[in-house]
Amino acid sequence: MSLKLMYITNNPDVAVIAQRYGVDRIWIDIETLGKEERQKDMNSVKSNHKIEDIEKIVPVLNQSDLLVRVNPWNKNSKEEINRVIAAGADIIMLPMWKTVREVEGFLTEVAGRVQTSLLLETKEAENCLDDVLKLNGIDEIHIGLNDLHLSYGLNFMFELLSNGTIDRICKKLAEVGMPYGFGGVARIGEGIIPAEKVILEHYRLKSTRAILSRSFCNVDEYSNVYEVDDVFREHVKKLRMFEDVALKADMETLMKNHQEVVTIVDCIADSKRRTQK
Repeated sequence: MSLKLMYITNNPDVAVIAQRYGVDRIWIDIETLGKEERQKDMNSVKSNHKIEDIEKIVPVLNQSDLLVRVNPWNKNSKEEINRVIAAGADIIMLPMWKTVREVEGFLTEVAGRVQTSLLLETKEAENCLDDVLKLNGIDEIHIGLNDLHLSYGLNFMFELLSNGTIDRICKKLAEVGMPYGFGGVARIGEGIIPAEKVILEHYRLKSTRAILSRSFCNVDEYSNVYEVDDVFREHVKKLRMFEDVALKADMETLMKNHQEVVTIVDCIADSKRRTQK
């Protein structure tokens, strides 16, 4: 089974292109609360998406679903969730949850009107995961590497793959039949951890969802949508072709790849620690 690919954009023209080449979900990101403070020293995406962008994207989608990441649970969440649903979201994602009560509030407010996705990205979320998984109304869980590695005080987000954290969480999710994914992937042949190796990790861990990273297609680097079209046409095809290889990989191959990932990650993490001293 191929990965459900997600791409973050509030540009209708780009959304149409991503959909054309088989991206399963267009992702509107209206999360702002606390994000700048958490990721202030990271080269991560801080979006400026608005609820109004949902209404611009909905009419152009006829194959891909629209996922909207809202803000962490707060006093304005009920109003925000209702506005997002009214605007036409197919899936709502709750980020930065830390307690069962926050998840309960989110699920109660959504009330089955659209699909729900929980973004697991805090150590507190992992600590209460057993109880969260007893709740009704969760359609999937995505593991966010950026904030989760910060929550655990790590130097490099892929340390979560090398130290067993992702394995531990995925095993728990798989045991209850909860669909899940983690992190993102770059273009085939690229990435600080080569995309091929990350995809093989998805297949080893039976992950079914991945974000196409900013480096996969940073629209700011292109002068027009025709260039963006070329990128998606070429590189989604390459990714899907490599998935055909990953699907046929036996466990010995997957474990060998995992050990190679661990070696690369540990080397990078050690280098980052030395630089910080």
